[in-house]
Amino acid sequence: MSNTYVLLQFGSDPFAFRFEDLEGRPAFTVYQNPSVVKVTREAEWSQQHPDIMGPASAFLYFGPANARGYMQISMSNHLRQKREKQLVQCSSRYFTTRTGKELKWKVSPQRMECVDGRSTVAAWELSQPEDVFSARLVLKHSALTYVTELLTTLILNRMALALNWDA
Repeated sequence: MSNTYVLLQFGSDPFAFRFEDLEGRPAFTVYQNPSVVKVTREAEWSQQHPDIMGPASAFLYFGPANARGYMQISMSNHLRQKREKQLVQCSSRYFTTRTGKELKWKVSPQRMECVDGRSTVAAWELSQPEDVFSARLVLKHSALTYVTELLTTLILNRMALALNWDA
């Protein structure tokens, strides 16, 4: 992916972790306060990228026992799944940005890719055992216009896997 940005994830809990860029600047922070998860885009990173648009944070409200809850709109709208089961444990989940652009996450436990039509705009992958970080996220420049929405749906997909929402 040309014109890309790399964010390193520190922490493996899908409800509490952080992303930093390669210079060590905090980019996103995710933390849980009983039934609410807050995703915050950090100003120090945002100020480095003037093309960033959209909200600076998202709040995820969960139901009993971490059941799906809501954001500003239903979480289920951000995890739309079209049934296309494959031999490998991988599925696709779709979401629509605030500007109406539909994107697709190709979801698996080890790697996730977000595609916009034919091109990959983001790829998240678990790290190797020798790495000091938990995962790596590579963003294409075009994803900066909806980066908080993209990160929020990545987090929802990770939570869905951890909580077995599809079962």
